[in-house]
Order: sequence, then C-alpha cells, then structure tokens
Amino acid sequence: MTMVGTILMAPWMAAFPACAGDGSGDSGEAGAAVSAATEQGMSDAVQEAPPNRLTAEEAAAGWTLLFDGTLAGWRGYRRADTPAGWSIEDGILTFTPGVGDGDLMTREQFGDFELALEWRIAEGGNSGIFYRATEAERAPYWTGPEFQILHNEGHPDGRTPETSAGSNYALHAPIEDVTRRVGEWNRVRIVLDGARVEHWMNDVKVVEYELWTDEWRDLVASTKFVDWPAYGMAHTGHIGLQDHGDPVWFRNVKIRVAPGGQGL
Repeated sequence: MTMVGTILMAPWMAAFPACAGDGSGDSGEAGAAVSAATEQGMSDAVQEAPPNRLTAEEAAAGWTLLFDGTLAGWRGYRRADTPAGWSIEDGILTFTPGVGDGDLMTREQFGDFELALEWRIAEGGNSGIFYRATEAERAPYWTGPEFQILHNEGHPDGRTPETSAGSNYALHAPIEDVTRRVGEWNRVRIVLDGARVEHWMNDVKVVEYELWTDEWRDLVASTKFVDWPAYGMAHTGHIGLQDHGDPVWFRNVKIRVAPGGQGL
C-alpha cells in the first residue's frame, strides 16, 4: 500500500481510471454521477493507518517503536515515575496541562539515530522535542538541542524564524513554514549522525546544521545557551518531549539507531 500523508491508499485506488465523458449530451451528468460514486467509494475505502505500529518493511529496516501505546519506555526528567500530565488517550500520547507538570524522557539514551513521529498542538500552543539531552542539569534544554513545536500563527515565538516550528530552537531557523493548520498532524524526522543534524517536517528538510564547529560555538555564544556550557555537547542522551504548559499530542514515535549509535 502507498502512504499518502497519514492516509493509506489501497493499490486498486492508484489504478482507478479517470472518468471521462463519452461525447453524449448527458455526459456531464453521467461523469458527475460516476465521480460522486467514485469519491464515496474512495472515502469508504481510505482509512487512517492504525497508529503506533511498524510495517514489515519498517521492522526489516531496523525501526523500533519508542511509543507502543503505553508509557513503558518513558519517565519524567530526573525522576523515576511519569508526570501525571502525560497520558494515553485513544492510542495518542497526550499532555494535559494543570494535571501534573514535567517533561517526558525516554528511559534509554541514544547517540546516532533517525527519529520519526507525528505531533499536533493546541491553538497558541508550544512544545518541543529534545535530543541527546542529559540529566546533569536542572532542565533538559540546558543540554539537549530542541526541535521546536509551535502553533506559529497563535504564539509570539512564531514571529521569529529562529523560534518558530521546526527550528533548532533559538539557533537555526527553518527554511520555510511547512506546518499544517492547528489541530492537524505534522510529520517529523530528526536525523543525528555524529555532528550532523537534520530537521524534517512534512517531508521537507527545514534545518541542517553541524555541532561543535567554530560557527556553531559562535552561534551558541550569541544566545541564552552561552550560560549553559553543556548545551549541545553530549554525544549520547535522552529524547524528550516538552511540557511547556500547553496541550500537545504525539503518535507513531519510532526510532532507527545507527550501528554503534545506541547508548546506555
């Protein structure tokens, strides 16, 4: 089956012939009727893929689920339990503000990897994805770079490219805004290969940068991160989901680790 966004298209749909008139006077009505019937059939046949599952091809390619519909692989930042604000609702990893604060972290640590997931955010909402974050400091963003999650149009951070959705927060702006309307799912890929980092959103590579270069150090020195010497320096760390006080949802969280890229 062919993936189109988050919708699965059955093979017969790709081969479905286009409807054309036969040249008769009522060809328009006939074409419209066939078109309507076709659309109804496609509507009935096309369904959203079940979340939090790997295809046989993904499993063979080395992907594993980080979120399998449970919180078994997760805990709070610098704590053994899971903050109460994080829950599972209809198979979706959900943060509800006001219930129990705290960022969510993977129990495992990772070095070089490809992370894929989908997110959606509430109106005016803010969240983020940390990577290679350690627990040596008070907050994960003191050590781990952040893929910004944001409702650009509804949040002040959306007015500045370097803090808009898809950015490497406060350092690298996305090449364009490819976010979908608030409440819709956005697809993410984050690739870490040694010093090289890529941010992808909705099939567009929006950010690419290299850690630990003189250019990168100068850029860090121009931001608030200059006060945290461990920022971005770890070669292995946790993946984190940010509690920024706004409702946010995640699904289909999976990872493919490079040979030798798995940490503790």
